[in-house]
Order: sequence, then structure tokens, then C-alpha cells
Amino acid sequence: MEDILAKINSVAVQKFGAEYSETRAQKLYKTMLTLKEGRVEAAKQGIENGVAVRVLVKGAWGFASVGSIDANVLMTAVSSACKMAKNASSRLKTPIKLAETKIVEDRVQMKPKKKPSTILMEDKINTALEINKAVLGYDKRVKGCTIDYLDLTGTSYFSSSEGILIEQDKLYVWSRITSTAASKGVFTFSREEIGSTAGYEVFDTAPEAIGEKVAKRAIKQLGAKSPKGGRSQVVLGPNVVGVFVHEAFGHLAEADLALAGGILQNNFGKKIGSDLVTFYDDGTVDGAFGSFKYDDEGVPTQKTLLIKDGVVTGLMHNRETAQKFNAEPTGNARAENFRVEPIIRMRNTYMAPRDHSLEELTEGISSGYYFKSFRGGQANLDGTFQVGIQEGYEIVNGEIGAPVRNASISGSTLETLFKVDAVGKDFELWPGRCGKGQTAFICDGGPHIRVKEVIVGGSA
Repeated sequence: MEDILAKINSVAVQKFGAEYSETRAQKLYKTMLTLKEGRVEAAKQGIENGVAVRVLVKGAWGFASVGSIDANVLMTAVSSACKMAKNASSRLKTPIKLAETKIVEDRVQMKPKKKPSTILMEDKINTALEINKAVLGYDKRVKGCTIDYLDLTGTSYFSSSEGILIEQDKLYVWSRITSTAASKGVFTFSREEIGSTAGYEVFDTAPEAIGEKVAKRAIKQLGAKSPKGGRSQVVLGPNVVGVFVHEAFGHLAEADLALAGGILQNNFGKKIGSDLVTFYDDGTVDGAFGSFKYDDEGVPTQKTLLIKDGVVTGLMHNRETAQKFNAEPTGNARAENFRVEPIIRMRNTYMAPRDHSLEELTEGISSGYYFKSFRGGQANLDGTFQVGIQEGYEIVNGEIGAPVRNASISGSTLETLFKVDAVGKDFELWPGRCGKGQTAFICDGGPHIRVKEVIVGGSA
């Protein structure tokens, strides 16, 4: 495979005049499974093989992808990519240039205790059925359960005209369990995700415990009331902190979105949060869902400091944006598969812990909320955000009290970061999937934190 990819790059440079060429190939084995109320609605296994060719000709990108490693097909693909780049170059105002990166040759191997591709489909279905049984059997008020499962194993290859040559094992295991409950006209929803790059051993935890956790959350919310809407002091759990870091700040720190007019474009080196705020995007966390050794431009992954003590110190880059910002590539170029070009994506994005316990965070709050788990979130380039809460509680006189439901938090990212006044010493990462035109496997998280004031959505 390496020889084939190198030959394609050579043809692009020598025959078609490309100043740079890279080829990516994948040989992946994929399993997808969906259960609903104990019924198998979908069960698929298949192989996804293909090659992507990306070239830089006269300062413009050209791209082509094919589901084949046939020499003639690949020659047609590289010819098409180069023609596309030449046509684009005539309309390009500023030629694209790439920041330098290390020239490496490497073979990255994964050694899981339980390789997903060796687990029978029947056994994967049985594990899902055990989780489903635990959810639906927890309480008669639980009305529905859906379980989605995905695993991906195989090898990816990267070769460039500069001499980079990487063969890298891929391994992802992911599942999402959702539950609904209903009683006396009240409907609630609960969701939990599991994800790892370590192996199928992520399911060594008793399936019953996973199912009961999801069902218990849905049932507990049936007796909850809506929070009082308005500005309030809140304590956020690692799950909510993670989605806040990811949605409200992380996307703004992707250099392509910063260039597109995001609020961080003109705030580099400036203070945008309290002294307690330190954020990282880190691809090196062992076993985490957003970890890998090399990105899809052949750049080594790293731990990238985004905010240090409230000051913006870095952005997430590919080689193109790194050149524009006169920065180092950070290893954030990722493609969902061989069919698409790599773009800047987060990896494991989180807030650094400090020194408070949860009890210390809640004491002194006479009236506020503890938001433990999120339902969904979104943010805009102007820095406004909203995060839905699926599990929350009142805080009364420093004590965590009765549950609340249908809550949300919203506001301005910069305003909220300045109002972080205490940060916990605990730390958790949560797996997820991020959409940005393509799907990427990520983690986000952090410690518990306290925010002096944020807009809480609820009843009037």
C-alpha cells in the first residue's frame, strides 16, 4: 500500500506539476447495531476501503477520492485532483501555503485486550439486550429504550510528497443508550454515551449498571419541577462543563472558524476569562475517544494549551491555518473517512482542574442550581451559547436539593468565563460525536465549577 500511495504522489508532482501531494488510504471493518425496545432494528457489518488524493497546484487545493486501489483508477483520480486545483488557482486571490511539519515514518499499533472485530455479532447484540432489559425493567414508568452501537477497526495509511509515511491502526467502540419515561402527563428523557479507543473491554462494566443509570435519571426527573427562569448562581458538573468548553469555546478556537469571523480572531493574547480558567485540546490522553498519534495531514498530535489563567494562548490548527497565523500545526486536521478532505476538529477538549471539593463549591450558595448532565448544546460565532440540561437540582442554603427538569443555561461565552469563581479538583472526560459537516469522535470534560451568574431557562 505504501508503494502505491508514494507512486501517486510522485505522479502528481512530476507529471502534473503539483508542489505538494498527499494520499490517504483506509482499510476499515465496521459494525453498526440499533435496538429499540428489545428489537433489533438494524445490524450491519461491512468493509470500507478507499483512497483520497489531495494536491496543491499553483497555490490551490484539488481533491479526489475513490473506493479502489486499482492503479488506473488512482491515476485518473490524481489527474482529476490536479485539474481541479489548476482551475481553482485562477480564481484564488492568495495562494495557499503550508506550515512545515516533521517528516516521519512510523507504524502505530493498537493492542486491545478485546478487539471488537473478534467479538461475534450475536455477543454484541446480547450485550445490548442486557442493557435494554435493565432500562425497561427498572420501573414500569420507563416507556422506551433505544441503543445504538458502533465499532470501527482497521488501518489507515498516509503518504506525502515530502516523505511522510504513516501506517496507523484505528480502533473505536461507541454506544449511546437513550430512555424515555412517562407519568401523569409528564415525559422525560435520559441519555448516556460510552466511547473508547482502548477496545471492547469498555463493556466489562456490568451492562445492568449502565442501563439502571440511564433509567434512574429518567425516573428521577418525573418528579422534578421547572427551575425559575432568570440569572442564577450555578455549579456545573464535568459533563456540562465539557459540552460548554466544546460548544461555547472549542469551536471558536478552531482556527478556520476564527478566520471566518469568530470572536477569538481579535482576542489572541487577551484576557477573556477569570484567572481560574485554563483550557486544553489534547490528543494524547490514553484511551480517550478523541485520541490518536497522527492527524490526517501526518502531523503528530499534541496537548494544545488554548487558555492559560483566562488568557487566550493558542488555537487549533491544520498546516494551512498554522502558516496564516505564523504558528505550529497542532495535529487537529481530521477527516471522517477517505471520501472527504481533512478539516480542523477538536480531539479531547477540557478545562483543567484546581483545588475545590463539590461541597466547597455548593456551600455559601443560598439559592442556585447544580446542573449535572447535559441534553444538548450549540454556540454561535458571536460567542453566544445555549446548553440544555437533562439532570439538574436546586441548591438551597449550600445543600443539593430537589431535582429540576427542562432547564438550560445560555449567555455570552466571554461574560460567563469571567464569572467562573471556583473550580473543582475532580476530573472526568465524556465521549461524544461532533458534527461540523463531518462526524468526528471526541471527548470533552473537566472538573466541577461554580459560576457566579448565568442565564437559566425555566418557568417565569
